Amino acid sequence: MSVPSKLSIATAKKRIRFPSEYQIAYRSVSVFPDEHYLAATFQLKPGSKEASLEKIRTLLHYRAATQPTNEPSCGSVFRNPPGDYAARLIESSGLKGFKIGGASVSVKHANFIVNDNHASAADIEALIAVVRNVVFTKHRIQLVLEVHIVGEL
Repeated sequence: MSVPSKLSIATAKKRIRFPSEYQIAYRSVSVFPDEHYLAATFQLKPGSKEASLEKIRTLLHYRAATQPTNEPSCGSVFRNPPGDYAARLIESSGLKGFKIGGASVSVKHANFIVNDNHASAADIEALIAVVRNVVFTKHRIQLVLEVHIVGEL
């Protein structure tokens, strides 16, 4: 969705949208072109504070065990293709631990690129290109970036 350079409050119309108007899927929500969101109200189900804290602790423990949370990264690099997982495709392509400069495919979770030795943006972008090419060659699946690269080399 593009943001207009100038938004005229005088011509803007306030609208209330309801959940039934959206198509919600894994990591995506349909949006309405030329509309901008000013606020949201959520209705949450009441629950136990202790049970919620325990669930959060369990999820954080699982995340630390399965993702490189102690290494610098930008999180998941590629979207999961329909019916599969980007990490599985990368790992089965033999790329876990593969390095270019200071950037490497995480040995803990293959969909993370970690900066293990002062990686440059060029190192990271080159590694992304290699991963995409190797996965496409081996599996005939084009990985789609989940991250957004800004700027130029």
